[in-house]
Amino acid sequence: MQSTAVIIAAGLGTRMKSALPKAAHKIGGVPMLRHLVNAAEAVFDRVVVVVGPDMPALEALAAPHEVVVQRERLGTAHAARQAERTFGEGAVAVFYADNPLVSQETMRALLHRLKEGDAGLVLLGMTPPEAGKYGRLVMEDGYVARIVEYADATPEEREITLCNAGGLVAQGEDMRNWLEAVRADNAKGEFYLTDIVGIAQGQGVKVAVLEAPYAECMGVNSRAELAVAEGALQARLRLLAMDSGVSMMAPETVFLSADTVLEADVSVGPYVVFGPGVRVAAGAEIKAFSHLEGCVVREGAMVGPYARLRPGADIGAGAHVGNFVEVKAASLGAGAKANHLSYIGDAEIGAGTNVGAGTITCNYDGKKKHRTKIGAGVFIGSNSSLVAPISIGDGALVAAGSTLTEDVAAGARAFGRARQVNKAKG
Repeated sequence: MQSTAVIIAAGLGTRMKSALPKAAHKIGGVPMLRHLVNAAEAVFDRVVVVVGPDMPALEALAAPHEVVVQRERLGTAHAARQAERTFGEGAVAVFYADNPLVSQETMRALLHRLKEGDAGLVLLGMTPPEAGKYGRLVMEDGYVARIVEYADATPEEREITLCNAGGLVAQGEDMRNWLEAVRADNAKGEFYLTDIVGIAQGQGVKVAVLEAPYAECMGVNSRAELAVAEGALQARLRLLAMDSGVSMMAPETVFLSADTVLEADVSVGPYVVFGPGVRVAAGAEIKAFSHLEGCVVREGAMVGPYARLRPGADIGAGAHVGNFVEVKAASLGAGAKANHLSYIGDAEIGAGTNVGAGTITCNYDGKKKHRTKIGAGVFIGSNSSLVAPISIGDGALVAAGSTLTEDVAAGARAFGRARQVNKAKG
């Protein structure tokens, strides 16, 4: 039977004070909605995203999964009801896009708990460090007796630490029937998803709870909470990296993206930032204060300190990119070196080539970008400017201080500077 995950992402997120929908804000370089979609598509047969009207950004983030639109924002049960036609015969889980860090493992555990068969509805619960104003889960004989909102709780109930995390799962036909039975008889006139708990219990259905780590269940409704969730995700990503064989001298200072791939025996120094789309191969070293994004660092390469790798950078095996070197849309062959104060953009650097300090590939003419191609075993002297498009052949030498505008043949020596003139005093 087909399982379905419904992700509710229709909220405007007014507390974010942003032109972006709340679910489009990023954690670990990935929009909140996409975190949940990525996890859900690995667990469920079908993923359906509920968005509000005029939210093309969220519709794009949900692709290629089905999107339904909640034309009127009449509450969470109303939002889930918009996806009713997608419910199959199997389990249906509902998650919230502003609880973006629920893991695949927790989603699988939620389905497994339902399959045990003693409970027809399973809620996701958590024990936060401070329960605050979360709804409390009142338990009796191992099952949920009721959800009590903080405002309605007695002093004794407010002492309960197990809280409602929002997500839940039931069989599709049950979910459909319970959603249709929800009424908007409350002060706000909205249809609340939590009301299905009482409806299910009224039919003699037991309601269970699966407790998940608070770091997965925290809600994000403001910029401050976004920062807290970022911290929780970073802690998770660092631990995963170190568990897979990555060394971090000061892990609390390293920032990773959700898609960062660090292979075993990679070493990462302090204050390194990995933007989206970075892959670092085994044995490479990323030294302190480096920034990497959209790049590949191959086996045994060394990057930094204070290096910047921009999208399209491909650093070959055993190559060196040193301090204050920036590489963009360029490849360095195996064993190539650019150790100091250089800009390498839109370029191909051959194996074993040495790029001297202060070298610039002049890739932009004011209208278009142009490529620089440097062969293997080339020596580029310090403070050289290579005006693209230009090609320098294997084994060539470029004298320090040269500005080159024409190709250099393999094995040639190029001098692109004015002749020095010394004049005696007097």
